[in-house]
Amino acid sequence: MAKRDFYEILGVSKDATKDDFKKAYRKLAMQYHPDRNPDDKEAEEKFKEAAEAYEILNDDDKRARYDRFGHEGVRGSGFGSQGFTDVNDIFSHFSDIFGGSGIFDDFFGGNQRSRGRRKSAGTPGADLRVTLKLTLEEISSGTSKKIKLKRYVKCDTCSGTGAEGATSTKQCSHCQGTGEVRSVSRSVFGQFVNITTCPTCNGEGTIVDKPCKKCMGEGRVQDESTVTIQVPPGVYNESYMTMRGDGHAGKRGGHNGDLQVIFNEIPHEYFVRDGDDVIYDLHIGFPEAVLGTEVEVPTLTGKARLKIDPGTPFGKFLKMTNKGIKHLNQGGYGDQIVRINITVPKKVSSKEKELLKEIADMPAFKTHIKPDEKNFFKRFGL
Repeated sequence: MAKRDFYEILGVSKDATKDDFKKAYRKLAMQYHPDRNPDDKEAEEKFKEAAEAYEILNDDDKRARYDRFGHEGVRGSGFGSQGFTDVNDIFSHFSDIFGGSGIFDDFFGGNQRSRGRRKSAGTPGADLRVTLKLTLEEISSGTSKKIKLKRYVKCDTCSGTGAEGATSTKQCSHCQGTGEVRSVSRSVFGQFVNITTCPTCNGEGTIVDKPCKKCMGEGRVQDESTVTIQVPPGVYNESYMTMRGDGHAGKRGGHNGDLQVIFNEIPHEYFVRDGDDVIYDLHIGFPEAVLGTEVEVPTLTGKARLKIDPGTPFGKFLKMTNKGIKHLNQGGYGDQIVRINITVPKKVSSKEKELLKEIADMPAFKTHIKPDEKNFFKRFGL
C-alpha cells in the first residue's frame, strides 16, 4: 500500500513552519497515544505514522529531499531509522515535544491557549502536475529540461494586489479584517462557537474596491512561460520531484502553488533496468562461446570492449562494474549486467552439416548425463 503524504498526515500546508509541525504532531500524538487507545492497532499505526511524518519534515535536509523526490528521496530515513523499538522510544527521541509535563497537562486538563485563525494574504494558487519523459541515458547522468507551461502568473499591472490603485483595497466590513465569521449557539450542553471563513472576502480580511482592469481584480493573469527542470541522476519511473512555488500564482498576493514533475522512463532499445543496474542481452555464436572472444557492447555512455572467456555457457552473467545508473542522492554507480545468449542457426548448408556431425562425434562435444540425473529426468517423464 502506498504511503500517505507526510503533510497530509500532519494536516499542515507545504509552507508550514517547524512550530506548525510541532503543534500538529502533539495533537495527533495525544489523539492516538496507545494509553488512550488500549489494544487499538489502528490507533497505534496512526501514532507511528505521525511520528515518521514529524521526523522527516522537522529535519531541514530530509524535508528538502522529500519535497523534491517524495518518499523515494527519504527511503531509509523515516520512522525506525533512529532505532525506535516501541512507542515509548518516540517520546524519548522527541523529548523537546513530550519532555516535562507539557503533554500530560494537555491530557489531563492543563492550561489551554485559545488559537485564532490568522487571516490569509490572498488565496493560494493551485499546484501543477506535469509528466517528463526521460531516456535511460538521461536518467543515468542527470539532465536539464526546459518545458513550457500555461499557468497563472502575477499581474504586472497591479503587482498581484488585484487593485487598480493603492487606495483601492480596504478592510472587509463583514469580518472586520479577521477573515473569519463567528456564530454562537447555546444548548443544554453549553455554549458552542462556530468559526467559518468570511464569505465576503473569502478569508482574506480585505476586499478590492476598485479592481485592476487587466486581471479583473484577481491579481493574476494566464500566461505561457518556460521552466527549467534540473533532473538529478538516478530517478525512477513514476517517481516525482516538487518545485516549490512554480505552480499557479495565487489570487491577490496569495502564495504560488507547486509544480510536481512526474518522471516517465522511456523503454530502451537495448537495456532493461533493474534498480540502478542495467541488463543487456548479448548474442554470440556457439564457436565464440567455446573458443572465447572479445566483443564490443553498447553502454549508457558509449561503447566498451568485453572479454568472453573460453567455455562460457548459455545464461551466464558478466558484470561491467560502474557502467550502470548513478545512485540517487549518493555517490557511485550501478553495474551493467551482460547476459550471454548463444545463437543457434535455423538453417545450415550441407558442408556445415558435415562439419557439425564430425564435431558432434568428438569426445569434448558428447553429452554425458550422470546416473542420478537420468533418474531425475525419468521421474518427470523426460
